Amino acid sequence: MSNNSDIELSNSDDCEKYVNQFIQEFPLRRAEIGQGTVIKRALPSRHKRMIGAWCFLDHAGPASFPQGDGLDVGPHPHIGLQTFTWMLQGTMMHNDSLGTQQLIRPKQVNLMTSGYGISHTEVSPESETHMHAAQLWIALPDDKINMAPAFEYYPELPVVHDQGIEFTVLVGEYLKTVSPVKVHSELLGVDLYAAESTSARLALNPKFEYGFMVLEGTASINGHELTEDNMLILEPGLEQVNADIHAGSRILLIGGEPFESPILLWWNLVGRTTEELKIARQQWIEGHERFGSIPTYDGPRLEAPVFPDRMRASR
Repeated sequence: MSNNSDIELSNSDDCEKYVNQFIQEFPLRRAEIGQGTVIKRALPSRHKRMIGAWCFLDHAGPASFPQGDGLDVGPHPHIGLQTFTWMLQGTMMHNDSLGTQQLIRPKQVNLMTSGYGISHTEVSPESETHMHAAQLWIALPDDKINMAPAFEYYPELPVVHDQGIEFTVLVGEYLKTVSPVKVHSELLGVDLYAAESTSARLALNPKFEYGFMVLEGTASINGHELTEDNMLILEPGLEQVNADIHAGSRILLIGGEPFESPILLWWNLVGRTTEELKIARQQWIEGHERFGSIPTYDGPRLEAPVFPDRMRASR
């Protein structure tokens, strides 16, 4: 079950107790944006700041709204991270200061690398009436934190079927299937969908920490109930877990090696020192060329909030 070969497990009860030492459960936070679109935030949390390089995770929707009342997030800056959007229902238009214009549709991924600096908008088309997506941020490693900004669009992701589950490999490698999504740390992201109720044994990398979150329906991991209101965290050391996924349910699995350095995450910025973040904030306020512009957007830029007196590092 793990690299700790000196531990002998005499029966299945001992095995389950051993595995459960590695599993933690915590509640998600809820907020409402736009017209009735509920956001459930998993990361960062006071219970867990990061999972590998994954430093932010929001589950948006599912939501329905009148035409013209969808998401409309004006220009805002990013540094030191990659934004990763996995769309499940509806569409959204991405525009950025590189000149990118990309409509994302269900089962597609948008990946934006901020590096030294970028700005972008996220807007639902006028005709759109649905929204369901997971948005994640990936902290860039120390040697990539100031890399040139970039944008990549992935209209198709690899899918593999096993044990009654449809696995879409979003990031990294799973079941000998490799995602094309370009990241800069040892990471995993997988969407698991079960049309019918199924029980499966999921292989894990013992060097990784993991997180499970429901996108639709319910499930359980080694007997721990997984609902739309909680997240399960697995610490490094496990080679497999048992999953019971109920009919019509969809689970997001993310994982990675513990991140190399503590990070500071504030507003839309990721850095290593408060000075870095303060400089970026001031440059955004002043309209510095670092973040470019998005002349196609008809509306105001987002205003930077007041910088906090204290910041908590994530790792």
